[in-house]
Amino acid sequence: MNEIFEIFKDEETQVVQTHISVVFIKRDVVYKVKKPVNFGFLDFSTLDKRKFYCEEEVRLNRRLCPDVYLGVVPVERNGKVIEYAVKMKTLPMDRSLKNLVISGVATEDDVRRVVERIARFHQSAETNERIASFGKTNVFRRNTDENFEQTKDFVGDTIDEATYVFLKESSDEFYRKYGGILDKRAGEGFVKDCHGDLHSEHIVVSERICIFDCIEFNERFRFIDVACDAAFLFMDLDFLGARDLSRLAEEVYRSYFPQEELDLLLPFFKAYRAYVRGKVNSFMSRDELFSSEQRREKADLARKYFDLAQSYMREIPW
Repeated sequence: MNEIFEIFKDEETQVVQTHISVVFIKRDVVYKVKKPVNFGFLDFSTLDKRKFYCEEEVRLNRRLCPDVYLGVVPVERNGKVIEYAVKMKTLPMDRSLKNLVISGVATEDDVRRVVERIARFHQSAETNERIASFGKTNVFRRNTDENFEQTKDFVGDTIDEATYVFLKESSDEFYRKYGGILDKRAGEGFVKDCHGDLHSEHIVVSERICIFDCIEFNERFRFIDVACDAAFLFMDLDFLGARDLSRLAEEVYRSYFPQEELDLLLPFFKAYRAYVRGKVNSFMSRDELFSSEQRREKADLARKYFDLAQSYMREIPW
């Protein structure tokens, strides 16, 4: 990655890192480079794979942000392609829903417009027999089982043992008691090709609502129940302390999808979403590309997300 930093980094470039990518934000354009990592659920380990997933990222994100994703560009050094990058227009991130919430200026109308955009997307999103199969209990539970497997090494660090055991046992109990509901919804067309990562930092609220950075690297995380997709945003608003806006978002969403079973499913899906964020921040807490201070901050965030996941799981009407 050092070569990539040398090519893209300058005094005017802002660099943002996640556990899977490095984003170079310039005045007019953004270049996003995937890290050569393999987490099992995600494999960017070869140049060909990173090129493929760059192309998928552009294709999929044009669904909800059509004018922003410009394409995939090769990164060359000495006449040789050493990497590929997604090229995007620079977005007004001061207008991200996250920043609006944190600064206290997000309005109910902002949230209503965002949720209506998501709901309409969910209504028209692609589904078929193969996509629907990913929402069935025996497939979806791979996501939660994988989460617990991949966070075992963080027990006693970013998640305490009691919380880990409670969440794992509660998830198993949910599938035993309510798994048939997931199967039923898969058969009724509620499992679609969704966004997969609907948190507030990925939503820009301006004249048009731009929702970017969807999951391109694993169909299992994107072919999901629409309620699971929306639950990410509801959880994220709660995490930011905007519970009134979160309740409004759920209310607006339910007006498009008025199913009683959402009372049961949303707490479970929100717990799942919070756990994923805890896992991701746990990964970053041990990523040497982050400073020691940043790693400590990620570990603290992970603990807060795991606690939130536990609070949601306790809301399920057992």
